[in-house]
Amino acid sequence: MSFHPLGHVAPPVHLQFDDNRLLPLLFGEHDQHLARLERELGVSMVSRGNQLIISGAEDSVAIARQILTGLYQRLKRGQEVDKHDIDAAIRLSRQENEGRGDDGAEPNLFGTGTAKDGTAIKTQKRLITPRSPAQARYIRLLHDQELVFGIGPAGTGKTYLAVAVAVAMLAKGTVDRIVLSRPAVEAGERLGFLPGDLRDKVDPYLRPLYDALHDMMPGDQVMKRLASGEIEVAPLAFMRGRTLANSFVILDEAQNTSPMQMKMFLTRLGENSRMAVTGDLTQIDLPPGQKSGLKDALEAIEHVEGVGTVRFSERDVVRHHLVARIVGAYDARDRKKSRRPGAAAAEGGDKEAGG
Repeated sequence: MSFHPLGHVAPPVHLQFDDNRLLPLLFGEHDQHLARLERELGVSMVSRGNQLIISGAEDSVAIARQILTGLYQRLKRGQEVDKHDIDAAIRLSRQENEGRGDDGAEPNLFGTGTAKDGTAIKTQKRLITPRSPAQARYIRLLHDQELVFGIGPAGTGKTYLAVAVAVAMLAKGTVDRIVLSRPAVEAGERLGFLPGDLRDKVDPYLRPLYDALHDMMPGDQVMKRLASGEIEVAPLAFMRGRTLANSFVILDEAQNTSPMQMKMFLTRLGENSRMAVTGDLTQIDLPPGQKSGLKDALEAIEHVEGVGTVRFSERDVVRHHLVARIVGAYDARDRKKSRRPGAAAAEGGDKEAGG
């Protein structure tokens, strides 16, 4: 849906850029970045040499100018700008315009976080910066708190950012190892029926964690650290009886744990360690009527000192823009169903299990 802010038509704004080499990256291939900004903000843009003329409603022109200026500064620092950064900047400008951008984190429209403000994560392969205020707050909490819950829909960067912070801390020597874990709970399949040995059976459930590692480290480094034990990827069941010291421990898909499993995991925390627990309470694959360990943990310890929680929404989705719309449509449908008379009684245990 395009953005149509109120405001009178202002005189055209002229932007001038001092480095022509960066303009193809800023404008996008065949000016696709400009076209997207025009479509979403309801403005008109004309480029002439190193100048860009923006016309339209005053509020929209001001937002377009802010976005382009911020992204240009990002390019001057040697960072990349792609269509996802354009989408993120548009999304966050909307949040600010609607008065929703302040969740305690400094708005960061352009992914231009820095090490100084605690929101940039430098890994061997890339510099990772937040694309929403919630992401900025999440990154700071991962650095500052010993236990952090990241709750929200798919595509909000919950696990990806946690892995990024863990990789950065391992590189700095802040921790000695990374432990990545997931419960092996399947949506419609049983492990026993899958071919291969135990590793073959559980690896598909851990694949997103491997993918995140390979996105931040050279492949040979990932394999070397996996072989040495500096990085461990294991099902949740393998955590029982251990104390994880000097480690950054991440539990992904935590909504699929039982309360007993969650308590077991949280009590593995050892000296000089940090934990990140990520999950989506709308995507629970447990049997109907079985309470999610993630929900249980939030009820029990969310407000304990030293525990941080960030709740993401569809506004924080940083994948394809259609993903945010899909998440929003499902949420709207579920809210509508919950308002129907007798809906709660009819759903019973199914609501607890995520439908």
